[in-house]
Amino acid sequence: MKKSLLALAALTAFAGVASAQSSVTVFGIIDAAARNVKNGSVSLKTLSTDGMGSSRLGFRGVEDIGGGMRAGFWLEGSVNVDVGGGAKTAATANGSTANGQDWQRRATVSLLGGFGELRLGRDYTPDFWNHTVFDPFGTNGVGSSTNLFNSSGSGATTVVRANNSIGYFLPAGLGGLYGQVMVAAGEGASGNKHIGGRFGYAAGPINVAVAYGKTEVNLTTDWKRMNVGASWNLGFMTLMGQYINADVSGPASFGPSGRELTNYLVGGLIPFGASTLKFSYIKSEGDGRTAAENANDSTQFAVGYLYSLSKRTTLYTHFSRISNKSGANWTASSGGVANAVGASSTGYEFGVNHAF
Repeated sequence: MKKSLLALAALTAFAGVASAQSSVTVFGIIDAAARNVKNGSVSLKTLSTDGMGSSRLGFRGVEDIGGGMRAGFWLEGSVNVDVGGGAKTAATANGSTANGQDWQRRATVSLLGGFGELRLGRDYTPDFWNHTVFDPFGTNGVGSSTNLFNSSGSGATTVVRANNSIGYFLPAGLGGLYGQVMVAAGEGASGNKHIGGRFGYAAGPINVAVAYGKTEVNLTTDWKRMNVGASWNLGFMTLMGQYINADVSGPASFGPSGRELTNYLVGGLIPFGASTLKFSYIKSEGDGRTAAENANDSTQFAVGYLYSLSKRTTLYTHFSRISNKSGANWTASSGGVANAVGASSTGYEFGVNHAF
């Protein structure tokens, strides 16, 4: 929702900056759910955040600087509804203490025009987008496809976002073609240096995109990810699919080297009236130098139901079941208890999502 400059000055500490903007928007999502995750024989009941969408508070603005060009900014931080604060540390993840608000979701400044967009700051990596765009659960909650994905112990910090990045986005109006490229400086920190790109086509009922990214873990080792995602709107439902492959390449002396993870997803959304049914099936296959790494295989089946009370408020429930083989210990939620290798994981949640 858009605020006047006077209201924005009263709400935020950005009054001096906001006064130079042509428009400023305050936006966010508040999402909380009662959740239960059972790993093996151990269950954990929680009031959790981000079951349907990631809770956030953000400010974005744009200024017309003439000559067909605009300048913009975007500041967006996580909101942990269960403890009433910003991003939580690992030590407080299930406790009652939260850190102050930060802008770890996105913090960028941009120049925009007929040439496209040049964006600088902390942002999503291009090779992450296919995970969430072509996942019926949007990489949130117990049904998220990212329950079966990580950086394979490589130490790469760019699975979702990258710091210190410069990105370029193609302009709109290219007949359905879209794309972006990113370069992120490591600034002397292992696992931060990243390059990536994503290109796709969206027109009519079809949307398809391919992406690739590489993170320099150290001077001799890289973590690489390639993925393809697609969706097809059939009218009565939307089908989605993903193929994702990630591997760690480097000398054998670096423990995670040789590890590879390949995921396949098929899923869909079925809207009817104010309701939506969603489902997905994921198969994850691990590979590596050891028997345990080769047995890092699992499957996940997830179903969900949404009921829209209004354009902004939705009730939801999700269920998922993960079956792990002898080398895998994936869980239905990162906020749950640790899982034993080879044990199954089950999760369900009931929540409310409100966007503003």
